[in-house]
Amino acid sequence: MAVNANTVIGFIGTGVMGKSMAGHLMKAGYRVHIYNRTKEKAQELIDAGAVWNDTVAALAAEADVIITMVGYPKDVEETYLGEGGILLHAKEDAYVIDMTTSSPILAKRIYEEAKKRNIHALDAPVSGGDIGAREARLAIMVGGDKEAFDAMQPIFEKMGTNIIHQGPAGSGQHTKMCNQIAIASGMIGVCEAMVYAKRAGLDPENVLRSISTGAAGSFSLSNLAPRMLKGDFAPGFYIKHFIKDMNIALEAAEEMGMMTPGLKLAKSLYEELAAKGEENSGTQALYKLIDGQI
Repeated sequence: MAVNANTVIGFIGTGVMGKSMAGHLMKAGYRVHIYNRTKEKAQELIDAGAVWNDTVAALAAEADVIITMVGYPKDVEETYLGEGGILLHAKEDAYVIDMTTSSPILAKRIYEEAKKRNIHALDAPVSGGDIGAREARLAIMVGGDKEAFDAMQPIFEKMGTNIIHQGPAGSGQHTKMCNQIAIASGMIGVCEAMVYAKRAGLDPENVLRSISTGAAGSFSLSNLAPRMLKGDFAPGFYIKHFIKDMNIALEAAEEMGMMTPGLKLAKSLYEELAAKGEENSGTQALYKLIDGQI
């Protein structure tokens, strides 16, 4: 299928990131149908011209390309493989793209089930948080058939700037696990550095200006450390979802017989944060725990 002005895109999951991603597709001129468990969270997109569908099945029947950005692997499984799910109701030759961070094993299962129905499936998790989604500069890591990836490239380009085909089904999810593992330990370092600057009597913002462009530079240091210093712990990415991702990564690493000491430490700290009522805060709220604020 060649993507063109008549391509109908269905978007399921219009939360913190999905809302911006769907919005970019609308601005690009695509006809976009949307579904979200809570309709109120999709109202801004509806007001902007998106077509609301009452069920996943209804959306799947209308769309040529279906993108999902939901919460947990169990949500992905239900959305794709349930009785009212995408694969039972999508058109033949449709493209389905799961952009949720989910299980590589589940991604492979969805791919195989889709193939039986002549549907093209890609797993394409993203990195960049709410900022990357808002500015259409997400990193998009894609698993699945290269032909399907090439066909969907024009759509990916409306949402991201670093778009790489990583290999067969499940490869996108495995790549995202590498991303989350790198972030997990890195976030501990960013929080410790900012608390250290504060306790040493330095101006943390000046410290940040010095270290963010050197060898310590990272997305978290440049984009999330400023939020920490301002006391802004609103979610660009929810702690509860990060814990979910770390659990997936740990399970996969254990299957490969791999040591992950940094990942295990980060998961334990974030679970402590969640137990203290911070599960709906952004990942930068780890600063509060390191600083002894909670």
